[in-house]
Amino acid sequence: MVVVLGIDPGTANTGFGVVLSRWQTLVALDGGVIATGPAEPLERRLARIYARTCDLIAEHRPDAVAVEELYFGQNVRTASSVAHARGVLLLAAGMAGLPCFSYTPQQVKQSVCGTGRADKGQVQRMVGTLLELPEPPQPDHAADALAVAICHANGAPVRAALG
Repeated sequence: MVVVLGIDPGTANTGFGVVLSRWQTLVALDGGVIATGPAEPLERRLARIYARTCDLIAEHRPDAVAVEELYFGQNVRTASSVAHARGVLLLAAGMAGLPCFSYTPQQVKQSVCGTGRADKGQVQRMVGTLLELPEPPQPDHAADALAVAICHANGAPVRAALG
C-alpha cells in the first residue's frame, strides 16, 4: 500500500491530489487547489502554499511526494514564480522527511493517457476513469496533480523491485 501526494505547482493555483495505491487499485483520497490572490505579495502566497502543503502531509501521511517539473515554454516570468512555488513544496516534503520525485508533463501524460501529447481534457477524463470517479476531476490543476500521483503510484512497484 502506497499513499502519494501529487502536486501541480503554481503560484496562483497549486493543484494537489492524494492517491492510495493498493494491489493495482488506485483510489483518490483527496484533491483540490491551493489558491492565492494575485494582489497578495509573493512571500504571503508562498507561505500559504507551504502551510497548506504541511497540513496535507500531516492529514494524509503520504509515503512520497510527486511533483510535476517545470515547463518553461516562452514565459520566463511565469516559470520563475512556479519555481518559487515548487521550492516551498519541496521544502514542506523535506521538512517532513518525505522522498520527492519529479516528473515531466510528458511523463505524466504518457503514464495516464498512453501518449505524452494528451490535452488537458484527455488527462481529466483518464484520471476520472483510472480513479473510478463519477465524473472527471475539476479544476484541471487538481486533475493534473492526481495524474502526477498516479504516474508515481504506477511506477512504485518497479522502484521497490529495483531498490
